[in-house]
Amino acid sequence: MEDAHSRLALRALPVTMTRRFLLRLLTALIGCFFLLHPRATLADQIPVHYQEGVKHGFLSLRSVEGKLLADGELAQTAQGDRVTDVLTFRFKDGSAFEETTVFSQRGSFRLLTDHVDEKGPAFPHPMETSIDTATGEVTVRTKGDNGQEEKFIERLSLPADVANGLFFVLLKNIPAKPAETLVSQVVFTPKPHLANLAIAPRNDESVSKGAIRDQALHYTLQFRMGAVAGWFAALTGKKPADLQGWVLRGQAPELVKFEGQFYAGGPVWRIEMSAPQISAREP
Repeated sequence: MEDAHSRLALRALPVTMTRRFLLRLLTALIGCFFLLHPRATLADQIPVHYQEGVKHGFLSLRSVEGKLLADGELAQTAQGDRVTDVLTFRFKDGSAFEETTVFSQRGSFRLLTDHVDEKGPAFPHPMETSIDTATGEVTVRTKGDNGQEEKFIERLSLPADVANGLFFVLLKNIPAKPAETLVSQVVFTPKPHLANLAIAPRNDESVSKGAIRDQALHYTLQFRMGAVAGWFAALTGKKPADLQGWVLRGQAPELVKFEGQFYAGGPVWRIEMSAPQISAREP
């Protein structure tokens, strides 16, 4: 009789509670998976072929259909082997995205710290993340579906090839010959996890600016999160979409276009180089 009552009680549970329980259970299983198998495959530290220096560029953020979403800029400074990148976007709807990345370039590129702050209507769940590779501490602050603030502080065993905030730099230094290059990436769902990112060259595509024509190598960046984590991501709709990057080839390579999601489950946005408008100064 007790078994019958137990079955009836389980059937009476609200569907939302059942789903919440399953998601928590899956999250716990994934945590165990990452502890036992923190990296599915060995990844690669990218050697420095082209050193980074001081630069300041302007960017446009668009939908894949070409609609302008935000204006941006990338400011880079360098002191010795230590480089700091500050990437910002100001959206038409008042939203803001800012990422500050500090890395070293002594023989190979190595992330030191990465801090991302995204907020406003463009981001359904405003999120602030920080990574410190020296301590392995990863911090996440976000808001859940109920509007309540959530905070995660994890101590991860971060390898030397973590690529967060370094896509623009790494793609210029990855050779075109290997079929695939693996790096590590911290992904947020919103709890941080360590995954592999497979970078593979696809084909050359034409690039033109008026009468000037050149070639850009198209790269695909694909997340690999392991069998259990990948299943969870597909179930919850949080599996990251593949990233795409186009690098101008030649003696001075430069990233000319980049496509990807800014947050889990979000739309794919396109980053492109743009020219600033110069206004005459009034006397």
